[in-house]
Amino acid sequence: MKRLLIGVLALGLSATACSGRSAAPSTGTSTTSTGGAASSASAGAFGTLQNVCHSGTPTASTAQGVTATTINVGTLSDVGFSKNPELGDAAKVFTSWCNDAGGINGRKIVDTVRDSALMQVPQRILEACPKDFALVGGSAAFDGTGTADRLKCLLPDYSAQTDMVQATGSDLQVVAYGAGVGYSQYSNYFSWLTKEAYPDSAANVGIIAGDVPITKVDVAQDTESLTALGSHVGYSDLYPAAGVSDWTPYAEAIKSKGVKGLVFLGDFRSLAVLEKALDDIGYKLDWIDANSNAYTPQFIQLAGTQVLGTQNNYADLGGVFPLEEAASNPATKQLVDLFAKYAPGEPVTYPVVRAFSAWLLFATAAGACSDLTRPCVFQNAMKQTAWTGGGLQAPADLSSVTAQPKCFNVVQAKPAGWVAADFKPTEGAYRCDTPALKFTGDYGKPLTLADVGKSMADFK
Repeated sequence: MKRLLIGVLALGLSATACSGRSAAPSTGTSTTSTGGAASSASAGAFGTLQNVCHSGTPTASTAQGVTATTINVGTLSDVGFSKNPELGDAAKVFTSWCNDAGGINGRKIVDTVRDSALMQVPQRILEACPKDFALVGGSAAFDGTGTADRLKCLLPDYSAQTDMVQATGSDLQVVAYGAGVGYSQYSNYFSWLTKEAYPDSAANVGIIAGDVPITKVDVAQDTESLTALGSHVGYSDLYPAAGVSDWTPYAEAIKSKGVKGLVFLGDFRSLAVLEKALDDIGYKLDWIDANSNAYTPQFIQLAGTQVLGTQNNYADLGGVFPLEEAASNPATKQLVDLFAKYAPGEPVTYPVVRAFSAWLLFATAAGACSDLTRPCVFQNAMKQTAWTGGGLQAPADLSSVTAQPKCFNVVQAKPAGWVAADFKPTEGAYRCDTPALKFTGDYGKPLTLADVGKSMADFK
């Protein structure tokens, strides 16, 4: 998920520097439903998950943020910076649907979107610490800056997506798609690109990234992954996150280096312009990793028919069922229907799916607690060894933050839109047969309770 957040960050910095105000990045292909009732909306069942939310007769609780009738939770979001309300939309839709079905064992969920506005993560964590039972379905580009404070106040986190090393896989956190600490998230994808789809490209792969602090680790990790898989990284460059007035020099450099496959870490608007510059000088790559930040209709529109008919753009969805095929997957279809009912006109995007899976994980874990406490919910979430969010994603082992990532799926950008690539899936919509790659480099580590002078004995 670093790729997605890097794109949001780079785009926001560029828009702020150029226009004096932050833009509204669209971070994922969207599916919008404009009418119709949500299926199973009042039954509390979602996809393959039964009785996620239902009525009950709860009693008073001593747990922070919990009363006999409510559960107060928080959702971290950079919405004040990005102007993108998708995580708040996901929270609104889930809590509305769940509360209509009776809540979590009879308790209604009360969610507060905590706007970290990019640089205010510690402040929002400190506000949540004395009030929230947990953080659910959120993310922030600089999430690691608030991790120590979150651990000090023993606040559990069920993230939609994580970014910084300090945060990803930190204590008291469960990530619905699996943290995979110590392993490359993209080795299976890179293996497919360089060994199967375009084997000649392994001789010369390039990486270009927006010049923001968090890209340094990402570039290093991708370089290690590609090298370990037998590829040669012959070109690596950064572009100013504040914006590039002319992408031709970058296109010329890529051509002069003979790059055959390009990993792009940044916002999709910049990528579209770079590809037009490549097209202008008549240079075609074997493949471009446009990354999940470009998994949006806007990229298709910006890149245009000429570019997308020439360059092969791909994105690894990391095991999320493709949104453009929602009608063929009951869980994804139900999510679209729920948005039609509770947030009509708002798009279902890639981050929305991630967030909804996190909400489902929290509610499922909390619903299994006869006495609703933080340790009970956390332990129940950690018991999931094949979590799919009811069918929204490929199975993920949440029992250990170092569980190896196994499944991936790839989409390709075509002039008419995003389509599933021919990546030879092995299990339904996903491919889960590629061995994981463990990093050997030192990229830092997630924070633990011990780092802030706490232990699990303090978690009550």
